[in-house]
Amino acid sequence: MYKCIIIDDEPHAIEGLTKYIDSLSELVLTKSYIDPLLALKDFDRIESVDIIFLDIDMPKINGIELSKEIRNKTKKLVFTTAHTKYAYEAFEANADAFLLKPYSLGKFIITINKLFPEKAIDEKVEENTGIKKDFFFVKSKEDDLKILKIRYADIVAIESKQNYVMIYTLTKKVLTYMSLTEIAKILNTMPGFMQLHRSFIISLDQIETIDGSLVKMTNGIRISVGDNYRKEFNAFVADKLIKTGKQT
Repeated sequence: MYKCIIIDDEPHAIEGLTKYIDSLSELVLTKSYIDPLLALKDFDRIESVDIIFLDIDMPKINGIELSKEIRNKTKKLVFTTAHTKYAYEAFEANADAFLLKPYSLGKFIITINKLFPEKAIDEKVEENTGIKKDFFFVKSKEDDLKILKIRYADIVAIESKQNYVMIYTLTKKVLTYMSLTEIAKILNTMPGFMQLHRSFIISLDQIETIDGSLVKMTNGIRISVGDNYRKEFNAFVADKLIKTGKQT
């Protein structure tokens, strides 16, 4: 279990990051601070933690200045900021990672896995209980960055949209800031998902019909299987196809 602390003067940023932390069974939030000076005062009596998530642009004392005073209290220091101009200063402050706001759940998980490669985070399985987590959170670009729950079982397909992906579910579609590569790394650990095209990942359970290389999903989306993905898809179809004694 990795203990975490958040220091950020924006309540909504703390709320969003808290939800991300809660989605990973290996992380536990021990404390969060809106006031960086209060955090500085408390750190004299706080035991060391595994990760500090630290905003940079804060009043009274900025994150770069604060990091110099609390760096010895954490194994990993992660700066979270909306400003790319601080990237060099973060490097100079011996930060272990830099999350540029707004960042997706996928980007967050990838960052955590890089911080602790010796024990990669499994965001779907509670190792102690064996209970499988069946959802994740994303920020909706088309809904003022509101955080929405996406259930794995509801996903029909995911489409690449340059720097974003469109997640099609049984009831809605959600545009979120994440690359198809990032979300593929998450879905690759789940059964039942396959990439059919350089721009599409689908849920195999949500296939309605297959006509040659054209796949129609239950929500009506039609996807043409790409050449690089046809062999794997054809093998899946052959395995699932019920064979009769006489073919017509």
